[in-house]
Amino acid sequence: MAIVVALAGGGIAAAAQVQACGPFGDPPAGLIGAVKPDCGSGELLGPWQDGDGTDRYACLYASPSAGAHRKLPLLVYLHPSLFGAKTITRTGLLDFQESYELSSDPQRPGFIVLAPQGREIVHHYPLTDRTGIGWDNWYRQLNPAGAVTIGDRVYTENVDAATIDHFIAQQVASGRVDTDRIYLTGWSNGAAMAVLYALNRPTVAAVAVYSAPDPFGAFDDPCPQQPVATAPAGIAELRLLNPEVPIMHMHNACDVASLCPNGEKLASELRAASVSLRDVMIDASGRRVHACVAYCGANPAAGLSFLRHPLGYYLGLRHHVRWPAQWNRYLLDFLRRYSRHSRSRPVTASPR
Repeated sequence: MAIVVALAGGGIAAAAQVQACGPFGDPPAGLIGAVKPDCGSGELLGPWQDGDGTDRYACLYASPSAGAHRKLPLLVYLHPSLFGAKTITRTGLLDFQESYELSSDPQRPGFIVLAPQGREIVHHYPLTDRTGIGWDNWYRQLNPAGAVTIGDRVYTENVDAATIDHFIAQQVASGRVDTDRIYLTGWSNGAAMAVLYALNRPTVAAVAVYSAPDPFGAFDDPCPQQPVATAPAGIAELRLLNPEVPIMHMHNACDVASLCPNGEKLASELRAASVSLRDVMIDASGRRVHACVAYCGANPAAGLSFLRHPLGYYLGLRHHVRWPAQWNRYLLDFLRRYSRHSRSRPVTASPR
């Protein structure tokens, strides 16, 4: 979902994407064009051409204290749909960049922030977000080895995943990154992509996101899949390549378009696949609660209904566009608990 509801332009019908479902869900998202982000105080990286020949970019918010002899964790942020990488500046996470000990080492405070940029594509979202900037979490071929051949057909790697791979690898090659501590976070559509990406990348130590539509099935996605940790029984299932990754999903009890029950569906799906998931639901004041608000929408598949759930639209949207900055320390504490080789450090802080 986008963080606003401006009508999408371009006039591209979603029907242009309707094809048969396959072993990786939907076909690749229809491409509209490349997007060059405004990085603000960050450094613009790119262009780099993905497998479709599209110019790709990222924003880097480097820590001046990082170096070959002082490697720091890497936090990768994936933006919401319709808006770009610069939305990292609206989260408050950059305020922690130089002081927070994401490495769990008091001698190495700080972390590097990388914000890759999505493309302008066709989405399987409501009319207000049918086309625009975003991430393709509907074509789920995210094998880090690249193309996969099934029968006589070759399935190329999701180009958004390959783009994230490229910009992470670029930072790793700089010698400044603690490769045991590569983390992902994201907002909305970017949160969905972050979850999907982390579940298929053993290099990711942990992921903590905000307000993710279920990347395995939400809204009018014609090819939903059930995530599994074993060989899939058919195209209705998708094998996860990194089901051990710890995940935290923060979301609103009252969110736009029934995203709360959709988030609970995601939690059930992942736990059924033996994925460790911490489900953090918050109310309008930011306090933790344990049940979705029914009048904001009760459809586990998600959906936008102005007439049936008007408060779910107006109040839910208001909540959705606001990053829960008071939970940032808790989010970072969750990530800090994990490295690729250690899963024993406790979370130490929580907002009241």
